[in-house]
Amino acid sequence: MLIIKFKEIRQKFDEWYSDAQEKEPEYAEAMSLATATKVGLPSVRIVLLKALDDRGFVFYTNLNSRKGSELLENPNAALCFHWKSVNKQIRVEGTISAVDYTEADDYFASRPRASQIGAWASKQSQPMKDPFEFEKRIAKYTSKFNIGDIPRPDFWSGFRLNPSRIEFWHERKFRLHERNVYLVDGDTWRMEKIFP
Repeated sequence: MLIIKFKEIRQKFDEWYSDAQEKEPEYAEAMSLATATKVGLPSVRIVLLKALDDRGFVFYTNLNSRKGSELLENPNAALCFHWKSVNKQIRVEGTISAVDYTEADDYFASRPRASQIGAWASKQSQPMKDPFEFEKRIAKYTSKFNIGDIPRPDFWSGFRLNPSRIEFWHERKFRLHERNVYLVDGDTWRMEKIFP
């Protein structure tokens, strides 16, 4: 067992992520996000990593979406990055907290205008009455926000996964895969090698 600081784990993540950004054909920032209802029924989908800091992994969504609702009622989640081009995978487990308003506003303002309008127009995860409903809503909000800045909707924000367990998996020949697990232990982390 090895005791380390989170910044060392982040450095390893940054090295693997940088390698994936160079070699993965598209979306090295794509990660599976697993959530569960308050009674434990699981759900998983792909989201995009938007930031990583000393507090955790950040992504954004419509708070009324299925994932948004599940994260609000059960603040435990897991992430998985899988980069086939470099034969590596990183799994992260932890608790969820909301990003603050300033952080959400700043990220929303950095998005392309069409994405900002899409955030207003989409009733994410809700049934559509007809195939053109979304296009009509896009037209409505395009007209509403014709000029000037588009404010962040109050139903759209970000979450941060605060990690308590991170596993780095590296594929090797003959199933001699390398698996290093980092577990939070108070203010420090401990590392264990585990069988593949």
